[in-house]
Amino acid sequence: MPLHVGMVVQACAGKEKDGFYLIVDTDQKFVFLADGRHRTIRKPKRKNPRHVRPTQIIWNPDGMTDKALRQKLRLLKEGNKFVERRFD
Repeated sequence: MPLHVGMVVQACAGKEKDGFYLIVDTDQKFVFLADGRHRTIRKPKRKNPRHVRPTQIIWNPDGMTDKALRQKLRLLKEGNKFVERRFD
């Protein structure tokens, strides 16, 4: 699946492993990720696209604030934890 701006991805490698991020920019070799806390929309993290796993969630990053991004990602992460605990 090709990665593009607005996709929510999960990091598979590095210090950010298992964290959810929003792709705010792309170039030929890298994707730029933001989480609204450590990596803001204005200062995204550059990451190799092979080190992220895409999800089916797409959000429009235009006009999104860091606070709104944090809240959405927190709800997404809490939802996934609930599902994992429920089926253990």
